[in-house]
Amino acid sequence: MKLKWIMGLAITASAAAALYFIIKLNLEYAILFMLIMFTFTNAARTIMYRNQGLMREAKWMLWMALFFGVGSLGALAYILLF
Repeated sequence: MKLKWIMGLAITASAAAALYFIIKLNLEYAILFMLIMFTFTNAARTIMYRNQGLMREAKWMLWMALFFGVGSLGALAYILLF
């Protein structure tokens, strides 16, 4: 139960940060926080599917979370280098 709250807060915080940067028209940071939000969302779905016994769906969501995690790192590298 505690993990659900922590993941929910992380998703909410990253969505709020993305919305803030969209309003401020800082789209690089908005994209970064949207990718982070997608990473957290897919990680939460991985845990949920695994607990329900849906291993194929859990594996798919794990790979999606890893994809968005790598995308987040790429966006962060782009922001820091350029």
